Amino acid sequence: MSYAEEREQNIARNRALLSELGIAPLRPRCEPKENSKKKKAAAKKRKSPSPESDVEEPPKKAPRIPDDNGVSGSTRRSSRLAGRTVDYKQEQDRGVPEPITIKRSKKLKVGQVKSKRTYDPHMYGHIPDVEVGTWWATREDCSNASVHGPWVSGIAPGPDGAYSIALSGGYDDDVDEGYAFTFTGSGGRDLRGTKTAPKNLRTAPQSSDQSFEDRNNAALQRSVDTRKPVRVIRGFKGRDKSKYAPSEGYRYDGLYLVKKAWIEKGLNKGGFLVCKFAFVRLPGQADIPVNDGEDDEADE
Repeated sequence: MSYAEEREQNIARNRALLSELGIAPLRPRCEPKENSKKKKAAAKKRKSPSPESDVEEPPKKAPRIPDDNGVSGSTRRSSRLAGRTVDYKQEQDRGVPEPITIKRSKKLKVGQVKSKRTYDPHMYGHIPDVEVGTWWATREDCSNASVHGPWVSGIAPGPDGAYSIALSGGYDDDVDEGYAFTFTGSGGRDLRGTKTAPKNLRTAPQSSDQSFEDRNNAALQRSVDTRKPVRVIRGFKGRDKSKYAPSEGYRYDGLYLVKKAWIEKGLNKGGFLVCKFAFVRLPGQADIPVNDGEDDEADE
């Protein structure tokens, strides 16, 4: 079986699974469209009317300042200072600028939060003051808002289940139906990356089996038993696979329950095992907006 055939088979199986979980009543009859986040084009500056003559006159030079004997000197006075007494020596002596303090010049480490959080992200359920549908430009902003703490990892593990996950592209056979989706766990990749991309950990090929011994996968497995709701943010990288992904940035799409966890043969060359999870959205939340499928110019 070819890769494409196996992928289509897995997608069909995942869609059937989501359908069995009863997501039809959750989807509204009329789905709202997302609001565009594109910046408005800057207004064009008006061009000054062209002079009657094609020949432009050179700007007039300011008159030279006479010295103490009344003889014209080498210093020119600005026309805007005409009629004013100016001490040029005092103006030139501006003093030594203050050095940048150590505190101001200190760079943030990777994963360090730039601003103080109002709430602790290590809590289950909604974060106070953050409405479903809130949008951010970066994962760092999501972290600062306490909705999803990790800047890179897609799973935020907790003792009674995962606090939150980031849904952004995922594996090729994952299915995102908005109000339910399948999600592939973490692990099984060589943390050293590849020769061409030694630090690109997210795109390193699968080189070993995933398992529920991984702390992130174990947290999602516990979510099935504890039924603790998981916060979900969707990222723009999934827009080519799902109409529910935002065209750009990241959006908080509310609380979901992890309904099922299992292990299966992954869609990779080595046939390594992967951990899979099925999520279903809790009812009573704001409808998920859909993208128009035309914004393909967003940068990663």
